[in-house]
Amino acid sequence: MNCVNLVGRLTAKPELRYTGSNIPYVRFTVAASRGYNSQQGQPNTDFIGCIAWRRSAENIVNYLDKGSMVSVQGYIQTGSFTDKDGNRRYTTDVVADNVQFLSSRSNSNGGNTGNAPEPTPYDYEPAQNTVNVDDDPFADFGDNVSIDDNFLD
Repeated sequence: MNCVNLVGRLTAKPELRYTGSNIPYVRFTVAASRGYNSQQGQPNTDFIGCIAWRRSAENIVNYLDKGSMVSVQGYIQTGSFTDKDGNRRYTTDVVADNVQFLSSRSNSNGGNTGNAPEPTPYDYEPAQNTVNVDDDPFADFGDNVSIDDNFLD
């Protein structure tokens, strides 16, 4: 199964482009953290190339900017082409089926205005999601649930 789920920040302002058939698309890079390097305490970040098509591409360009937080769901697609010097080049992209905007253009820079420096992926702390126990739909369920291993066969 070829499934990809990413959460990260855009590394540049997305720009809309069109195919020869006038289909809109956008290529963008997501900086996704893999956690911290235990030896040096620096975050490990991967910069992952993505592509979105049609209405999704238009929305990305209209509502997101450099530093915007996104969730990308899609699949990996590989390809190859011959460059102008005759060399074979290989590509790997995440084709975005679903892009959720976790921050918009207006708040992607944390409200910074004026001459504040541009944010980098390292400037942001991950959101700490908490669940209110009062909202837990399973709080009044009762006893623990046990599933026999033979049930899964």
